[in-house]
Amino acid sequence: MSSRIVIALALMFSSTMVFARDVAGVTLPDSVTLGAKPALVLNGAGIRSKFFIKVYVGALYLPARTRDASVVLRNTGPVSMHMHFVHSEVSREKLVKAWNEGFEANLDAAERSRLGARIERFNKLFQTAHKGDVIRLDYLPGNGTAVTINNESRGVIEGEDFMQAWLRIWLGRQPADGDLKQGLLGLD
Repeated sequence: MSSRIVIALALMFSSTMVFARDVAGVTLPDSVTLGAKPALVLNGAGIRSKFFIKVYVGALYLPARTRDASVVLRNTGPVSMHMHFVHSEVSREKLVKAWNEGFEANLDAAERSRLGARIERFNKLFQTAHKGDVIRLDYLPGNGTAVTINNESRGVIEGEDFMQAWLRIWLGRQPADGDLKQGLLGLD
């Protein structure tokens, strides 16, 4: 085999693995697809911890990588957030409480009022999460945010404004976890 072929193969294999990540034992693909849309790329990933307990590995997929939270929060295109649970169990009540705290911390009163009914429907889509469970929030323009738990569709919440609201839970002015925010932005 010629040295050019060996070099080409080495570059091909190394370039496909550059952005694949292993975080806390969870292997994250370097891209995902939503329907027939072009693939979204792994922007970044990190661990959501609470009181030194690893809760889940979060991974953010976007049309193009960016390290700027404001760019992500102005996004109007497809986006996907994956939560791979590594803690033994997180009750439905704790999940809903965390969502509500995130919305409360990052939305003003008018936004919370406008989104209130959709936040309530969103909260009803969740169940107790166990180690190994995966929650996906997949936003497609014109369709809304699809909530999937372990590859089972739980429902869709309409609106670009709703997608931008849930992204603020991780990337807003008061993120759920500052280290996770840095990881999702690829700044870790």
